[in-house]
Amino acid sequence: MFQVIGGRSVQAARLLAPRTAVLVEAVRGRKSRNDPVAKSKLGRIKTPPPVDPVEMVVLKERYSQYQLITKALRLEFKEGVLRKKYEEERGSLAEERARLEAEEHRALMAWNNEENLRLLKLRTLRIQKEKEEAERKKLEAIIKHEQEQQEFLKVKEREILQLQEDAKNFITLENMDQRIEEALDNPKNYNFAIDKEGRVVKQTVLQ
Repeated sequence: MFQVIGGRSVQAARLLAPRTAVLVEAVRGRKSRNDPVAKSKLGRIKTPPPVDPVEMVVLKERYSQYQLITKALRLEFKEGVLRKKYEEERGSLAEERARLEAEEHRALMAWNNEENLRLLKLRTLRIQKEKEEAERKKLEAIIKHEQEQQEFLKVKEREILQLQEDAKNFITLENMDQRIEEALDNPKNYNFAIDKEGRVVKQTVLQ
């Protein structure tokens, strides 16, 4: 069954009602176009309320005055808006705004010039430091190359001296017989075995 609740107690009833109950709020309906006339209204003739002619004249006069006043106020407000717009676009306010914009433009240009000078100084210092750093690296590279070249020349000189020293023991046509006799007198046996430390552990006997 549906529970019908009306009045201000709807919210309280919704809070206190059990979960299983369905709440239906009473709503007064309206008649449709097809509903018949109520029994209490049968035979009733609608008559307009009586109008006092004097009151009607007074109301018309006051309504005309009201329309004139509202129209005048509307025109006054419109004129004020148009005057303000004209002053902003072409009047003294426009001149003042143009002057303020020109001053702001000059101030911004001055600030821009100062900022450009500051950045130019920073850029000049940075370029100078980069140039000095490049020259220093170039000089270090030249010095390093010269040192490497000198070291290379020293190594080659030592090799030449060592080669000259070794050339004294070379076999030539002049000392070939002497070297052969020395080799025969001092035979060397290269048939031997060594351990991990390089010591000879086994060697054959020359025949």
